[in-house]
Amino acid sequence: MTDCIFCKIIAKEATGSFVYEDEHVVAFMDISQPNPYKVLVVPRLHAPMIYDLNDEQAAAIMQVAVKLSRVIREVSKCEGLSVFQSNGRVANQEVFHFHLHLLPRHENDNHASRRNTVTDRATLDELAADLCAALP
Repeated sequence: MTDCIFCKIIAKEATGSFVYEDEHVVAFMDISQPNPYKVLVVPRLHAPMIYDLNDEQAAAIMQVAVKLSRVIREVSKCEGLSVFQSNGRVANQEVFHFHLHLLPRHENDNHASRRNTVTDRATLDELAADLCAALP
């Protein structure tokens, strides 16, 4: 899908700070980092919403999400993790390529009232490198 920014990131036609890649799943740092180490987990093949995933994609995405959640907890020292995903404009989906958000949470981080901060590429690359180094 040529206008999909996530497809372009996966194809390395756009810049991304990669954390994980296999034949079915890619994970990279979200450009919006309300808390450091927020990661997006996406299917390698374009699927606009959860309804469009096949069973193999869905299983692979969840397995990677669990693996990365453990690594995020280890590296970020977070006390919790928000996992969320939106489908359709009315659910505030902004990029129409399925993506699962993994957001580390800390006591009193007050995420609900914080605006997402856009992080520079060098910082995103450092955060991704931290997570990659901790992968089993």
